[in-house]
Amino acid sequence: MDTLEHYRLFAAVAEQGGFTRAAERLGVPKASVSLAVQQLEAALGTQLLHRTTRRVQLTQDGAAFLERCRDLLDDADELQSMFRTEPRKLRGRLRVDMSNGLAQYVIVKLPEFLQRHPQLEIEIGSTDRRVDVAGEGYDCVLRAGPIVDDSLVARLLGTFRIANCASPAYLREHGTPKRIEDLHAHRLVHYVGAFGQRSPGWEYAAEGGGYASLPMPGAVTVNSAPAYTAAALAGLGLIQAPMIGMCSLLESGQLVEVLKDHPAEPMPLTLLYPRRKHLPLRTRRFMEWVAETLAPLLDA
Repeated sequence: MDTLEHYRLFAAVAEQGGFTRAAERLGVPKASVSLAVQQLEAALGTQLLHRTTRRVQLTQDGAAFLERCRDLLDDADELQSMFRTEPRKLRGRLRVDMSNGLAQYVIVKLPEFLQRHPQLEIEIGSTDRRVDVAGEGYDCVLRAGPIVDDSLVARLLGTFRIANCASPAYLREHGTPKRIEDLHAHRLVHYVGAFGQRSPGWEYAAEGGGYASLPMPGAVTVNSAPAYTAAALAGLGLIQAPMIGMCSLLESGQLVEVLKDHPAEPMPLTLLYPRRKHLPLRTRRFMEWVAETLAPLLDA
């Protein structure tokens, strides 16, 4: 059995979601792909795929094997090209994750990166939940805020300034706060990572240094960035959000910045990726591009 080739065929089936699509993608007979996966399962002594008439799905063993398989294939590709003098073309699939706001900004810039690397395929997850980087097969993720997972390599890109915002309608009704003391007459839209958690309240720079939090009332609690912004636009209260997502709304007048002299702690932006001795070249190049693309928006 040509082990490496069998690994490639299995990975193609898993990534394409079926034998027919994998065969078409690789330009080989479907029967050859099916036979290769059967032989691989026999050699490993486990079932890698659940097969139905309409699709195939990875088993638990199959998902675990696929991640190790991708690592091995990436290493094999780099090993074959390590002595070439010409620039190596990036190819294959890259899976990344970032928040909705970051994804909107990055995707607009993405055409220039893909023009340089036309054989690369990029899957972009954009949710506010914390993904399982290794378990869900992500090559790297962008995270705003504190990092709690020390099993990953963390590269700090910089920090986002936080803007204190409210809608014009809200400010007409409740007045514009000029001092922290004025906040007792205001409401806050609460943001939590998961319902059941407690919002820390309004964050501001303390006079003696560092940052403090002021508990505030609020009728609405959300757990996603789009809902947070929508609540502010609807006049439901004050919010504190990274400037990257607020710029266009502030420029258009849909939101107004308040308490500029009392900023919240800047939010760190970090690139996270699995601990590996050799990262795939496509992952390294993408992370370099992301860091360069986002640099104008970040404070060092």
